[in-house]
Amino acid sequence: MTRNGQHRPSLWRQLIAFRGQTSRNTDLWVGVASFVGLALLWELAALMRWAPPQFLPGPGQVIGALWELLVKYDFLSDIGISVFRVWAAFLASAIIAIPLGLMMSSFRIVNGVSEPVVDFIRYLPVPALVPLTVIWLGIGETSKITLLWIGTFFQLVLLIADDARRVPKESIEIGHTLGARPFEILRDIVLRSMMPNMVDNLRITLGWCWTYLIVAEIVAADSGVGYVIMSARRYVKTDEVMAGILTIGLIGLLTDQLIRLAHRRWFRYL
Repeated sequence: MTRNGQHRPSLWRQLIAFRGQTSRNTDLWVGVASFVGLALLWELAALMRWAPPQFLPGPGQVIGALWELLVKYDFLSDIGISVFRVWAAFLASAIIAIPLGLMMSSFRIVNGVSEPVVDFIRYLPVPALVPLTVIWLGIGETSKITLLWIGTFFQLVLLIADDARRVPKESIEIGHTLGARPFEILRDIVLRSMMPNMVDNLRITLGWCWTYLIVAEIVAADSGVGYVIMSARRYVKTDEVMAGILTIGLIGLLTDQLIRLAHRRWFRYL
């Protein structure tokens, strides 16, 4: 029963209703149930031998391989290196994309010069750029971070520019009426108004950055989660390959949920 005397719909009706609303606890348990269901399906597929065991190990075998990597092969160090590479590229992308996106949305000349180049480069497949980055930047950390940056920046800058363009013109006109300068309008009106959508786009772009990790870490790498996955692939150690993939997924999921939590706390007025 709700406060106005109406009956609250059942949980099942809330879940299947078009744009139905549920509590955060319900969302949490539904999410957990989906992972449990996926794990059970995976275990069933392994037990039924839908594929040979060397190609489809069960969840227990993969978790055992992950534990062995952590205990015997210093996998935590590889995880730390990969996290550093991803965040270095992501932060570099954000630091450049946010001001450039704001400028592209506000000044036609900046947009006219930047958008065609950005549109051209963002369609280039990142794996095809591996040879050039090795030739130009060598095989050190710079080339790996650059590949991750390329896969992130040119998508992010257009998302930032679109977010800025969605700020109501009335808000900007009020700023002009009150005598605000262009920089003040960008900082105090446009940036503040677009912040909720921008944080969401940053969260999505961080996920894209992780998807390019394997590509970046095949560039003469000797460390990182991608290197571990590729090394295990050579020797057909499928359980270790899946353990590495599982690690990336868990890190991504944890990061995504933390940013979602921060978003809810920062923008409670939405």
